[in-house]
Amino acid sequence: MADVVQPEANSLQIPGDNLSVPSSPATSRNDCSITPLTPSPSPRVEVRPRMACPFSVVVAIDFGTTSSGYAFSFTQDAEAIHMMKRWEGGDPGVANQKSPTCLLLTPELRFHSFGFAARDFYHDLDPEEARHWLYFDKFKMKIHSTSDLTMETELEAVNGRRVRAIEVFAHALRFFREHALKEVNDQSSSVLEGEEIRWVITVPAVWRQPAKQFMREAAYLAGLVTPDCPEQLLIALEPEAASIYCRKLRLHQVIDLSLQPITNGLDLDGSRPFDSSFRQAREQLRRSRHSRTFLVESGTGELWSELQTGDKYIVADCGGGTVDLTVHQIEQPQGTLKELYKASGGPYGAVGVDLAFEAMLCQIFGEDFIQSFKAKRPAAWVDLTIAFEARKRTAAPGRANALNISLPFSFIDYYKRHRGQSVEAALRKSNMNIVKWSSQGMLRLTQEAMNELFQPTIVNIVRHIEELMAKPEVHGIRFLFLVGGFAESPMLQKAVQRALGRTCRIIIPHDVGLTILKGAVLFGLDPTVVRVRRCPLTYGVGVLNRYVEGRHPRDKLLIKDGREWCTDILDRFVFVDQSVALGEVVRRSYTPARLGQRKIIINIYCSATDDVTYISDAGVRKCGTITLDLPEPLPLPGAVGGAAGGGVPERREIRATMQFGDTEIKVTAVDIMSNRTVRASIDFLSN
Repeated sequence: MADVVQPEANSLQIPGDNLSVPSSPATSRNDCSITPLTPSPSPRVEVRPRMACPFSVVVAIDFGTTSSGYAFSFTQDAEAIHMMKRWEGGDPGVANQKSPTCLLLTPELRFHSFGFAARDFYHDLDPEEARHWLYFDKFKMKIHSTSDLTMETELEAVNGRRVRAIEVFAHALRFFREHALKEVNDQSSSVLEGEEIRWVITVPAVWRQPAKQFMREAAYLAGLVTPDCPEQLLIALEPEAASIYCRKLRLHQVIDLSLQPITNGLDLDGSRPFDSSFRQAREQLRRSRHSRTFLVESGTGELWSELQTGDKYIVADCGGGTVDLTVHQIEQPQGTLKELYKASGGPYGAVGVDLAFEAMLCQIFGEDFIQSFKAKRPAAWVDLTIAFEARKRTAAPGRANALNISLPFSFIDYYKRHRGQSVEAALRKSNMNIVKWSSQGMLRLTQEAMNELFQPTIVNIVRHIEELMAKPEVHGIRFLFLVGGFAESPMLQKAVQRALGRTCRIIIPHDVGLTILKGAVLFGLDPTVVRVRRCPLTYGVGVLNRYVEGRHPRDKLLIKDGREWCTDILDRFVFVDQSVALGEVVRRSYTPARLGQRKIIINIYCSATDDVTYISDAGVRKCGTITLDLPEPLPLPGAVGGAAGGGVPERREIRATMQFGDTEIKVTAVDIMSNRTVRASIDFLSN
């Protein structure tokens, strides 16, 4: 049986020191368990070459809060991005390029349907029967809002029943896997095997490591790839994917919201005319031939030719659940991108408008009634949210006429039975003059009402962008790209234009809701496009170092075998907001504490700031573990009983290599004595 070292046991030592150092008696957590072989105040970074992986096709899944979809591209024809088939169902007047992120399980917890099919089936269920079915909607937000995310975290269905979140996400990913594989094989001349496909899943850049690992684990559970081939799955950051696609944009593929004067058909300086009508005709021809195929430039698009090496721009991904901001700098005109400031943002997506609408209903009809209606008539509640979603998309500044939202008959009936009065009477009593009642059974939301619903979310988004642009590192922004589903909203567009239109050029790509999906495919084809990223947090491990009187506090002193040690010191791997290039690695060497040890477990700590010294400092928290599985040591030549010449056996050195420049933190390790790879894993979900 493997000898598992508990985190509180001292598992690592300096070679040559016959120590068995326990944790500091002064600390109650007993977490500091290792001494580095080569203590260093800052990590020494070495560049590791990236190996190209041979895949025939890249399939990207954009798993959004409100809508999701997939796209793919064959590596032999990388300029063509194929969007998924048009979905059946949908709402009148809304172009459905993706599917709503909603999932339906049977009362026995078996998968039933996803997207429009789930929504429509749930809607058609008898109200009593619907109470037994599990309908999940906008469930991605739970992963962002849960501070202690684990494999056991649960999601609550509309009817109140709870299911493990990992299973719900796996059901959704499995659904996309089956549809995508069928479509890819329909278009491929040969049947593609599983290992020929590279999968890409998008996540917000503001998500931390546990959430990214959660999506990876869900993909393993869904059968996209196996844990033995982790490189077959890439986690793409949503604004980063959008940025990669924006490099390919042609001028007629964007809306320019800037208030600066722009001469039609010319560059900003009026120097280079281009034949816009010819390009538009050619694009139209392509779109009619391949209704779901987008062709991208092999190099960079015309918009990019206006940018020079060193130019900076912001991508604001305004999605359903979050706003996600990334700042990039161009390293060379045709080439790579460099992240200038760590990803920022927050939960200020379009769902904020939905929540404001629900709060307004609570104000009019009473919170207790709305909660009761949601519980007793869940399908009708979903109906009401769909009706609001359709009208929300048409809201625009300066709109004169009111927006009509149909109340389901069951809402009107349920209210009369429970309150003994009509919906119209409730509206009159609420004194909410900005919402009227129509005799046709509709709520009439005035322009003032729509402003009230949109303003809190929009103000937060604009404030976030303005605060980011005020940072010294971000000074001199030339472009602001607005992407994501919420970027389609005229209300948001107008607010951003009014606040920032004279500061920089504001660009919205056509098909803005598909920008991230197309960019994720491009990222899968070439993951090296973003060459430098910024660390969102400080990461390190707790170690023992020599105690220095006057520098280290007395409560950190540990005396062992006559030697004085300082415990709980944070040995940093990387600093918050540190630039880390792709392929750069941080190396540390460790050694087992005793002979025959088969596993080393190292606790990882993180902090949002860099002014920390000890793992016990405020703001430092344990965020994960590195596990190194040690193989049986190979016998040395001439060794007797495991030790050469009967002497003390040489201590083993295990060299761990950590990579922080990718979208996920990765770790590998090697046993120096035998040059054998040591199985290494990093886990952020076990806390």
